[in-house]
Amino acid sequence: MIGKYAFAGLVAMVMWLTACTHSGDSISDEPLVRINETILTKGMVYQAIPDGLSKEDSVIFAQDYINRWIRSELMISKADLNLTPEEKNVDQLLEEYRRSLLIHQYQQKLLEQKYSPLITGSEIKEYYTEMVDNFKLSRPIIKGVFVIVPQSAPNINVLKELYRSDDSEDLIKLEAYCFQNAKKYEVFLDHWLVIDDINKWLPEPIDRPERFIKNNTYYHTTDSLYQYYLSIKEYKLSNEVAPVEFVESKIKAILLNKKRLEFIKQLETDLYDEALKNKSITFY
Repeated sequence: MIGKYAFAGLVAMVMWLTACTHSGDSISDEPLVRINETILTKGMVYQAIPDGLSKEDSVIFAQDYINRWIRSELMISKADLNLTPEEKNVDQLLEEYRRSLLIHQYQQKLLEQKYSPLITGSEIKEYYTEMVDNFKLSRPIIKGVFVIVPQSAPNINVLKELYRSDDSEDLIKLEAYCFQNAKKYEVFLDHWLVIDDINKWLPEPIDRPERFIKNNTYYHTTDSLYQYYLSIKEYKLSNEVAPVEFVESKIKAILLNKKRLEFIKQLETDLYDEALKNKSITFY
């Protein structure tokens, strides 16, 4: 929606906003876009940009934010012109939504506090056994070791030996080495990771992960700054049944939801009885 000349101005605007944060200057209230009587200022766009974005990503985010603001304001203007006063009165709807949201959040909080600790491992395993066909993997998962070190890291040959080892003492040595030298270090021998969780850290994602996992135990690659080491100790492929520990949290959520209706009914009854006892309810 933003034209090429406006976009050039947007780039300059974002760079100026970034400079303001470094210099300590206040963010300008200078208008950026105006639709009828409504104005979007530079400061409003700046406040919307998430922290930590590069200048390039900030420009992209700001462009999208402005486009969405323009579309929204145009739609609001049309709605304001074409709806009757009764149709535009949404106060009751907003209040009903606010009440429903608060009730839901309170119920969910109590449900998790009361029932979540009471869901046992045996309940989880029983449900898993009964519904095992519903827990087929959509992506491969692995257990292993993953390390990223700078190209300048010392004693690389030691690292190459340690990350492949199954010996517990070597894992301790690996941890000590990585504490001093690694950008990222993860030993996930006691839990599963989706292969995508590793791919997002690699300079180039592993191609054909199913085939790769079946045929490789160790993987090493580099880019201009880092070296990447992956050791695969166990794996499960797509369409295999997920291990129970991998889907435990999902099963727990399902079991909690099954208790939800019973819990809410009892909660409402308890609150009603408590209010009568405390004389919080007055009948006329």
